[in-house]
Amino acid sequence: MAATAAAGAVCPSLPRLSLRRDRGAACCSLAPATTPQSTRLWPSVISLQRSCCNATHLPRQSRRFQHKPRCSQAEVANSTVDDDEACELVRGTDVVIGQGDDDSVRAYLLEAVKNNNGTCVLLLSDIFGFEDSATRDFAYRISCHGYNVLVPDLFRGNPWKKSLPMDEFQAWLAEQGPERVAGDIETCRKWLVDDFLEAAASKKLAVVGFCYGGGRLVETLARDADACFCAGVCFYGSRMDASLGARIAAPVLFVCGDGDPLCPVETVRELERQARGAKAAVYAGRGHGFAHRPESLEDDGDAENAFALMKSWLHEHLIS
Repeated sequence: MAATAAAGAVCPSLPRLSLRRDRGAACCSLAPATTPQSTRLWPSVISLQRSCCNATHLPRQSRRFQHKPRCSQAEVANSTVDDDEACELVRGTDVVIGQGDDDSVRAYLLEAVKNNNGTCVLLLSDIFGFEDSATRDFAYRISCHGYNVLVPDLFRGNPWKKSLPMDEFQAWLAEQGPERVAGDIETCRKWLVDDFLEAAASKKLAVVGFCYGGGRLVETLARDADACFCAGVCFYGSRMDASLGARIAAPVLFVCGDGDPLCPVETVRELERQARGAKAAVYAGRGHGFAHRPESLEDDGDAENAFALMKSWLHEHLIS
């Protein structure tokens, strides 16, 4: 399977994707697009759907953006364009990475166009999955600042749903086999390094994780023997194994609240002590999910601060 080039502005240092749209169909064809011989192909990837991330012109599957995420104009490559113009130059594409039904991973790829810095962020979602609006909004904001962001479907189309009774949660969680999830993350990492970033000038890669994804971030970095990741940002990771801290080489920013029972501060502090170059930012009075699911004005203020910390961390370790 392969993804092929589409019309429209694109950063010249990165490969392109394309779609073939069936007239009258509700979404794009799943078949690879027909391309001229000069088009660059990505192995093992098929593009499903592409759109400019303008909230007023999104295709059906991407209309979960309820509001345009805020961008700091000062952070948009020191350009003179306003925030809305900059954000409209982020493109979103649904992709499938890998070969075959059992080994392929669905994901959402956001590419910065005007201010693309040639680096990439692998974003590991919370239990609500890669199509959740809060997760995509956050990924969108990151991409507005020049990063390419890949958000994989860690749950193979079966994320946890808020409508489900909590007494079914442990059974659902047991279905998410650790080896399968780790394998899907590795498939995405390998594609980013070997294919997507192959033509980029930087080739630097970071990983960001929320909640469930934060726990998987710790495991992913502990397995990163080849030091493919240059940095990590872990937002209130759940089920984190502090004993893995000494095996983490990439600098990690741990963000949590001191009122979060799912992410004990003691675990975060132990990881900060054990992992090389790690730093913890603990927010007083904040609970689980405050950075990407703020529920009050107080949450929102700390969420903005946490986002700024993450931006500085990524800039320091990927750009500087």
